[in-house]
Amino acid sequence: MSTHGPLSGIKVLDASSILAGPLAAQILGDYGADVIKIEHPSEGDAMRGHGPAKDGVPLWWSELARNKRTLGLKLSDPDGAEVFKKLVATADVVIENFRPGTLERWGIGWDTLSEIQPGLILARITGWGQEGPYSDWPGFGTLAEAVSGFAHLTGQPDGPPTLPPFGLADSICGVSAVGLITMALYHRDTNGGTGQQVDLSILEPMMLAVGPGLTVYDQLGIESTRTGNLSVNNAPRNLYRCADGAWVAVSTSATSIAERVLRVVGHPEVIDEPWFATGQGRVEHVDLLDGWVADWIQQRDADDVISAFTDASAAIARVYTPRDILDDPHLKATGMITTVKDDVLGDVVMHGVLGRLSETPGQIQFTGRPLGHDTQDCLGSLGYDADAVEDLRSRGVIA
Repeated sequence: MSTHGPLSGIKVLDASSILAGPLAAQILGDYGADVIKIEHPSEGDAMRGHGPAKDGVPLWWSELARNKRTLGLKLSDPDGAEVFKKLVATADVVIENFRPGTLERWGIGWDTLSEIQPGLILARITGWGQEGPYSDWPGFGTLAEAVSGFAHLTGQPDGPPTLPPFGLADSICGVSAVGLITMALYHRDTNGGTGQQVDLSILEPMMLAVGPGLTVYDQLGIESTRTGNLSVNNAPRNLYRCADGAWVAVSTSATSIAERVLRVVGHPEVIDEPWFATGQGRVEHVDLLDGWVADWIQQRDADDVISAFTDASAAIARVYTPRDILDDPHLKATGMITTVKDDVLGDVVMHGVLGRLSETPGQIQFTGRPLGHDTQDCLGSLGYDADAVEDLRSRGVIA
């Protein structure tokens, strides 16, 4: 493994599955952590079956499991648990997302693991958290998107609550977990602290992302409703169709931007109205403002619309398809999309490393590997000889 990156020297055991935990481990690995992906030896991570595959290679997996050595290990088997304990003795972080109490039932709960490795950070990512009335419930991002209020707010005013067509709650949770894990590492390594547990539910970050609706309801008794693509905080803000059929997004979160937009679309006279000075005031006149913007845009092709808005320093962006993303020069230049070599697929385009550190940038060393690709090396480093490894494999403990 490379010694490159700010997390060089940190060892992470990714014993989680599907998306939130594995995404956190992916980001840690991108920034130099040595990540060992632990999967059930016969079933593997269910994420291997999510999304399209090419030549037998699951494409989402090639990104999500990048920079991870993969070990097939049955944690519920006593011998598998013993292997896990030996791995933990060499680790800094364990990420898991089993239902609360599962690791304890297998004899590898926090009390046992922290005794083996006092400096261990055990990140426990679940749907509902380790405690509380719902802690034993099955938890997935879809449920968090429902309970957080996101689905209630999403969709057209006269339509049903709407879920996102991708793993929104899981993704936000994964990124959030990285922050909590690195804070725990900082406390351990800089403040002279000990290891600790990180208890994070998929629900919590999603609730934060939805915004201040709870406070508004508590203080004003106002319950937010669906507004489609309109904003309750500022106007004009919407998706608009151009004459050539393309769609563009316009945002006016700042009053100065709203002024520029109205000048572009030929209605500067409204800028001096008292109500125009605040986002809330503009929302109260959204039909007027939104109508002017829509009328102006629908008479012009997207390139002309974007050019006019850009010249005026007004905020606009084209609604992209995957092809548009791949062709965008800015996304290429900044590394937001990159190309990585895969043993089977050859060159594979995927998302780049999250963010850019000037002195210790992250990197992608390799794409996701087949189940058990690194089992021999991982167990060999723990002192298991070839006969011991073969014995465990023959009994289905490892893959």
